Amino acid sequence: MTKILMVCLGNICRSPLAEGILRSKLSENVLVDSAGTSNYHVGDAPDKRSIAVAKKYGIDISNLKGRQFSTEDFDTFDLIYVMDESNYENVIKQSRTPEDIAKVKYILNEIYPNQNHSVPDPYYGGEQGFENTYKMLDEACNEIASKLQH
Repeated sequence: MTKILMVCLGNICRSPLAEGILRSKLSENVLVDSAGTSNYHVGDAPDKRSIAVAKKYGIDISNLKGRQFSTEDFDTFDLIYVMDESNYENVIKQSRTPEDIAKVKYILNEIYPNQNHSVPDPYYGGEQGFENTYKMLDEACNEIASKLQH
């Protein structure tokens, strides 16, 4: 079973959206989870705007709960997708080996290889920011799902 972790700062906007989107595209033989690099929202549901945009596209993420990334996640997950440079640096700081580091990838590199583009954090923006974030993550998750299915 392939295990994939989505990581953003607080685990209430981008990473739960990415988790829900990717889960909706894959079969049961892939485990998808999400986490945040901070402990700001441990135990919290996703932002209501993330829940709303996911629901608009037929995905329910309302039952997800925020958790913080831990070093043990390197042992559990095969791939760790981060949303931006800050997330990347925070995850890499917890790595122990080159193998750990090799698991960490920018999610938008799936559609823009080796460019390390960030998924903008929509938290302080309006509804359109969440829509834009959804579309970026949906495109990246299409690529991830396609690779996993081949």
